[in-house]
Amino acid sequence: MKGVMGVELIKLIIDGKEVEAPAGSTVLQAAENAGINIPRLCYDPELSKLGACRLCVVEIEGNRLLPASCVTPVMQGMVVNTESPAVIEARRTILELTIANHPLDCMTCDKMGDCKLAEYAYRYGVKESPFEGEKHDYVIDDSNPFIIRDLNKCILCGACVRACEEMTGADNLSYLNRGFHRKATTAADVPYIDSDCVFCGQCVAVCPTGALTEKTMSGLARRWDIDRVRTTCPFCGTGCNFDLAVKDKKVIGVLSNPDSPVNGRSLCVKGRFGWDYIYNENRLTTPLIKKNGKFEHASWDEAYDLIALKFNEIKDKYGPDSFAALSSARCTNEENFLVQKFSRAVMGTNNVDHCART
Repeated sequence: MKGVMGVELIKLIIDGKEVEAPAGSTVLQAAENAGINIPRLCYDPELSKLGACRLCVVEIEGNRLLPASCVTPVMQGMVVNTESPAVIEARRTILELTIANHPLDCMTCDKMGDCKLAEYAYRYGVKESPFEGEKHDYVIDDSNPFIIRDLNKCILCGACVRACEEMTGADNLSYLNRGFHRKATTAADVPYIDSDCVFCGQCVAVCPTGALTEKTMSGLARRWDIDRVRTTCPFCGTGCNFDLAVKDKKVIGVLSNPDSPVNGRSLCVKGRFGWDYIYNENRLTTPLIKKNGKFEHASWDEAYDLIALKFNEIKDKYGPDSFAALSSARCTNEENFLVQKFSRAVMGTNNVDHCART
């Protein structure tokens, strides 16, 4: 069967519901498109498929195994059960194995409220692990000025490794060692500050646990205390969107938003961590007008009136071409348009230049 744009559609049944999915898509994607939620820790729609955590296992009629739905392609007539007793038991065991070496300090973890591991442990009633053994005792790495890295909470989902390689192209993170001592870390396992990290924070954005957290937000709020306010990054003209994390009417950080049309969750170091200028004591928050040799506070209306007066005086005395405007690629397209429009329509000159012209 062909769908829109000639894409072949596969019919299958998920939890008793007949659904259609494009050929080549996975069972997890088909279920998600049908409004059926399947737990996942390592899967991320913006990253390559890994199938590492196995939490997304499902039961497929005719298959004696429980395959990971994030890497299992759909097939015609496939019958899938996402919450059968066998699946639920497998997920509980996987969660018990995962928390066997995971600190259960959720009461003080900054990621609580946005931690997938805690969310699924709650969903399946997993309170503790019956599996006892050696536990990691890694030193928390806070050398990075923006990111706290606690490998004791790492579940080896590989999201940070893939984000660093596939979203940023930095290849700063990879896997080290085998078995119990395996870790997702920097080359030669050096601290973040000594690595090739570009501080973009993509690894933090995709981490499903508290292994990677924003240093600037540490101890300031839990996720349910935060109001998210969508805005556009002011640092360049790309137009990246993100959410300002606001608590008590004060910005405490920046959080990625996957629905951002330009950038998804990708941000540069300035966009994600360069917001603190908002509260810099040297920032001008009101216009200043020089009176009697001293700058004094003025209203915006007073400042605009003075600018208009002076511009008109210069234009009348020296002519339109005495005025010139310089714009910047760091402004938005709309702002650059207004600069040239103002120069031509109001000041009557074509003396407009731009830093990116060369």
